[in-house]
Amino acid sequence: MRKIAVIGTGYVGLVTGTCFAETGNRVICCDIDSQKITNLLNGVMPIYEPGLEELVAKNQKRETLQFSTDIPNAIQQAEIIYIAVGTPMTVTGEADLMYIKQVAKTIGENLNSYKIIVTKSTVPVGTGKIISSIIKEQTATKFDLVSNPEFLREGVAIKDCMNMERAVIGATSETAYQVIAELHKPFTTKMVKTSVETAEMIKYAANAFLATKISFINDIANICERVGADVTKVSEGIGLDSRIGPRFLQAGVGFGGSCFPKDTAALLHISKEVGYDFKLIEAVMETNEQQRLQMVEKLTSVLGDLDGKTISILGLAFKPDTDDVRSAPALDIIPHLVNLGANVHAYDPIAIQEAKKKLGYKCTYSTDLYQTIENADACLILTDWQQVKKLDFEKAKELMKQPILVDGRNLFDLDTMKQAGFTYLSVGRPMVNQPSFSPRAM
Repeated sequence: MRKIAVIGTGYVGLVTGTCFAETGNRVICCDIDSQKITNLLNGVMPIYEPGLEELVAKNQKRETLQFSTDIPNAIQQAEIIYIAVGTPMTVTGEADLMYIKQVAKTIGENLNSYKIIVTKSTVPVGTGKIISSIIKEQTATKFDLVSNPEFLREGVAIKDCMNMERAVIGATSETAYQVIAELHKPFTTKMVKTSVETAEMIKYAANAFLATKISFINDIANICERVGADVTKVSEGIGLDSRIGPRFLQAGVGFGGSCFPKDTAALLHISKEVGYDFKLIEAVMETNEQQRLQMVEKLTSVLGDLDGKTISILGLAFKPDTDDVRSAPALDIIPHLVNLGANVHAYDPIAIQEAKKKLGYKCTYSTDLYQTIENADACLILTDWQQVKKLDFEKAKELMKQPILVDGRNLFDLDTMKQAGFTYLSVGRPMVNQPSFSPRAM
């Protein structure tokens, strides 16, 4: 059993701290946001993540998990201190280390004995040295630094943490490595032992590679549409090659969330700082931006002028089973539709409150799928929620002004949509039931 302080109770910090508590350690999760801590003490989660609320409650009851705003006390009591604060993207694309530096200063001011300080936040290469330098300015007390990046997927984060594929541990000493490796043994994970700088790079490289696979298949999809091929079969065919694999080869509206957009931009900024022209990542980011506009172009191809048209958006979160709307396609597409004069109705079962913070009242919101599509000229699917996958086609046709469905997630079989009588436009596949009218003449 180890005494652990986790500084930052956002997505990464809260999930990580809770899972460490679940494996028998004594964990204090800290935050400067007193309202967030009050809510956590009352069982109110700051994020939506399946299974998290129950696991937090269980470990609070066991007294292995505590929440506090008293960060100095948590630092002094802990053997291991995890830094899990945000590193948001600046306007120039680099990671903002303001919160990391603030935490490092606080740790230095309160370091009362040897401790292992672990960076869990996604940070640029060289951040470990910055943290060490800041701490050393405040104290002569010895410490070791570890970079231990997270690889959690929103929506299945508890499962990912409790059954890790790998734990990357970049440590400044063998002692620190052994302690953190021992901490991860209950997660039945493969350990990757490396330097701090290499561990920092692994996180960016992993996310950039996955983002590249997504943009690659989306570019292939756009070509498929022009030559009459089916990208889903292309994905299947190349994904069966063991050198490639099937994951992240699903064509669609592009990637979003808290990691891929931010981390690709940060990696591009790092490459520019060291004088390397990383053209591949530039293309990955450009493709992702253009993919969102493709959805609007599909709507105009069948509806013509969108002024006065009612468009139903199905899904605001960047992926299902989360309320995270950071860099979600909906955040770009909805304002664009509104600028073209469309009336936008948006459905999401969970993410509406988060979306409102970003979009305000550019559209109307509903947690009722069929209320959202009523009197719609067309529906645009942006999130593959189970509720959307189970769409009742007959009911939808009765409610909509005309049965037009633009699917940014390729949820439905083409033959099924043909039989259902929908004009159906997906990504990288032929249009089904092309409308007989000319949209330009409308």
